Amino acid sequence: MQGVVRKLTKTFSHRQVLGFRSYCNDRVAVDVGQPTPASHPQLINDGEITPGISSEEYILRRKKMLELLPEKSLAIIAAAPVKMMTDVVPYTFRQDADYSYITGCQQPGGVAVLGHDIGLCMFMPEPKPYDVIWQGQIAGVDAALDTFKADKAYPMRKLREILPDMIRGSSKLYHNVQTATSAYTELEAFKKLAYCNSVNDLSAYTHQLRWIKSPSELKLMKESASIACQALLLTMLHSKTYPDEGILAAKVEYECKVRGAQRMGFNPVVGGGPNGSVIHYSRNDQKIKDGDLVLMDVGCELHGYDSDLTRTWPPCGTFSSAQEELYELILETNKHCVELCKPGASIRQIHNRSVEMLQKGLKEFGILKGFGSSSYHTLNPTSIGHYLGMDIHDCSMINFDSPLKPGVVITIEPGVYIPSSFNCPERYRGIGIRIEDEVLITETGYEVLTASIPKEVKQIESLLNSFSHNQSNLRATFN
Repeated sequence: MQGVVRKLTKTFSHRQVLGFRSYCNDRVAVDVGQPTPASHPQLINDGEITPGISSEEYILRRKKMLELLPEKSLAIIAAAPVKMMTDVVPYTFRQDADYSYITGCQQPGGVAVLGHDIGLCMFMPEPKPYDVIWQGQIAGVDAALDTFKADKAYPMRKLREILPDMIRGSSKLYHNVQTATSAYTELEAFKKLAYCNSVNDLSAYTHQLRWIKSPSELKLMKESASIACQALLLTMLHSKTYPDEGILAAKVEYECKVRGAQRMGFNPVVGGGPNGSVIHYSRNDQKIKDGDLVLMDVGCELHGYDSDLTRTWPPCGTFSSAQEELYELILETNKHCVELCKPGASIRQIHNRSVEMLQKGLKEFGILKGFGSSSYHTLNPTSIGHYLGMDIHDCSMINFDSPLKPGVVITIEPGVYIPSSFNCPERYRGIGIRIEDEVLITETGYEVLTASIPKEVKQIESLLNSFSHNQSNLRATFN
């Protein structure tokens, strides 16, 4: 055995034998705790830090961030913490979007520091043999330099020794408030600047950068939207045979994941009948009655980029007259608001127009008695849409009054949510309808990223009934 070890150490350098390097030498891929071109060539190409995003793009992001940061300032971004479901069982880890955007590291335990004089410095966790046995290898100092292209890297145990000097050389600090950790907030140097009101939220800058997507990001977002559309379409077809909220939630998640999504963007909303009038209904534990609508709001995450869309349909294959009347109002509002998407417009402007249309239509149906805001907001307290990207409600620091720019992705999602107890004609009670599309702002207007999934009444009815007819013929053939 010792002879074998000696032969191996002649082939690899000492650092490579320790297993920190992230590249492939003589076809040996070293594990750094996340996919690399060497370990996962089916997912990630040479020159990329994460699938679809090159090291050059990550370096450019850091450069743009430094251009936004004032002179003599420092940015500190901690990785997302591990959240526990029980004392020993963690929830599935999801990296903080800002930390991921700047570093590309998809693992917990690190702290990144960005400064004009130091560039990107990463403090990395050190794997313990016990943790590696139970959880696998993680990225360390060498991976920070070789894989994530940091300018400097140190083990976390060095943070209290090195970071205070960096802070003392700065007149202003910016940090990610959402993931702030006592590893640096308890440092005396940090406390001193905080006492002087010289510590601010970094997200004002990171959201500004993340708001407009690069071509590489848009490619991933289009792929994510395509996966979600395919998955929801198959789930719509499945609903006629299996009108059950839980089954449809499981179906859409399965279809997303077998197409490459790493996770759902959020717990699917599958509201049958009156459950559809609960905006973020998530119990998904009820059978869908014959003749009821089902509202499904779903999205998946592909290599850090989310999709988000909603369709509402009758699993039985036919809209009732009341359902169709309301649906056509929502559809007309959806299509009109999509047409308003262009550079210079704002989500607020589009929202205000949607309120005008919905209030007018709901009054004509006798659902609203007047144009008072309180009754309308009972039926629709939501905005017409939101920004979309690495988070479902992306870039929350960007105001909805901001003029839209090419490269921004938003949702357009008009809806109506009528409680069963609402004082209106009985035929409309307990109906919830939302039609949500993803819209990319382009130089000349817009592109609907979710256009492949039907939303016209006749299209939906034809789709469901044709599929049901074909399924019946197939069963008859084999019986």
